[in-house]
Amino acid sequence: MSKLVTIYGGSGFVGRHIAQRMAKEGWRVRVAVRRPNEAMFVKPYGSVGQVEPVFCNVRDDASVAGVMAGADAVVNCVGILSDRGKNTFDAVQHEGAERIARIASEQGVATMVHLSAIADTETESDYATSKALGEEGVIQHMPNAMILRPSVIFGQDDGFFNRFASMSRMGPMLPIIGGETKFQPVFVDDVAQAAVMGILGQAEGVYELGGPEVKTLRGWIGEMLEVVQRKRIVMNLPFWLGRVMAFGFGLMQTVTFGLVHNSVLTKDQVRLLKIDNVVSEGAKGFDDLGIRPLAPETILPDYLWRYRPSGQYDAIKDSARNMKI
Repeated sequence: MSKLVTIYGGSGFVGRHIAQRMAKEGWRVRVAVRRPNEAMFVKPYGSVGQVEPVFCNVRDDASVAGVMAGADAVVNCVGILSDRGKNTFDAVQHEGAERIARIASEQGVATMVHLSAIADTETESDYATSKALGEEGVIQHMPNAMILRPSVIFGQDDGFFNRFASMSRMGPMLPIIGGETKFQPVFVDDVAQAAVMGILGQAEGVYELGGPEVKTLRGWIGEMLEVVQRKRIVMNLPFWLGRVMAFGFGLMQTVTFGLVHNSVLTKDQVRLLKIDNVVSEGAKGFDDLGIRPLAPETILPDYLWRYRPSGQYDAIKDSARNMKI
């Protein structure tokens, strides 16, 4: 019988790529998510019955244990960018991660991969703190686990380049915060490839994953604007103004009792934007795994074309301009 991997958050941005790769490896894949009916798209990743979405709440011991039963490996891809109701940073990224590792240890699961993030724990960021505490909990219960700390992840459904590209359609100005902060974007499938090595027992320990290029946020915005063929004035707003904006968006969420969720900018995100998001000097990374990461310039045109003034027809228009009558 083929081996089984349970991927918590397996229908998410990174999780779905790991699920696809593990299906190709011939493993059965159990995709543990809060809303299985919204994750049916994972089923065609493998043959009939090979990839199955199942319900799970990482805040509950019985739920986590139930979907882990019989698994040879587990992957934790569950993460959030802001608190929402009971799904707080601490509940999901700290206690949830530790719960998965503890139960994996109790059930005798052979390997575990935990998706964390490059985050400076010296900041006052709740996100960074919860990520650090989650890693500690995983190592405590599964000392041989593989922990991946990627920089900002890009790809077809990312929340980084897609977000700014969408904003570029709204007017001549493109406001940003933390324009001089450095980022090292990493391709989502490269992260998935690293995770698969951990699942197969080919690697363990902590790896910081970044792409081949480091630029400031302003620099990456400039590259994105070239791809979407739009000229915009990039305005780097001061952090104090970012805090004011975040307060306003947070207040809107509070007065509406959460009906209007703040997905624009939070105070915690402003704190994170002050810190460079790049691989630490001396940290283990792609080189140690034998993976050559792809640069954003090779991937961005494949999915950002829809933000161009004429979308997919921009290339045709460019060709028409070059035709000689």
